[in-house]
Amino acid sequence: MTEKDFSHIDSEGSANMVDISSKEISKREAIASCEITLNDQTYKKVKANQMSKGNVINIAHLAGITASKKTHDLIPLCHQIPLNKVDLSFEFDDSNNQINIISYVSTDWKTGVEMEALVAVSVASLTIYDMCKSMDKSITINKIQLQKKTGGKSGTYIRE
Repeated sequence: MTEKDFSHIDSEGSANMVDISSKEISKREAIASCEITLNDQTYKKVKANQMSKGNVINIAHLAGITASKKTHDLIPLCHQIPLNKVDLSFEFDDSNNQINIISYVSTDWKTGVEMEALVAVSVASLTIYDMCKSMDKSITINKIQLQKKTGGKSGTYIRE
């Protein structure tokens, strides 16, 4: 691969924010997910909303939305994007003591929202970790990944 293969590197090999001024505004959406696994006792307390720090899922939901809106502050070359919608869902998997987090982000803009969706699930899972770490140091966060994205020059991507 050459430097020309990477849009965030200029001709001298330096970091470069991509110029999107000539791109058309279009509808763009992204869905990302991750898994967070807790020990049995912690999982049951989170699911029953019995953690001493408060409603873990509610706070993780809010943290994910807030983080998604600040992606451009966290990832150096990301553009600030006007978001239409950010939402997260939390699915409990009792057989694995796992919470599956899914984010949905949409915009009508010149660049995609994959990073915003990935940041949302990442920070939501880290918030769960933070609120539960006093009870469970063995928490694992796995499979942070893009599930789907639509819009833009590259079109639709769906994870198989």
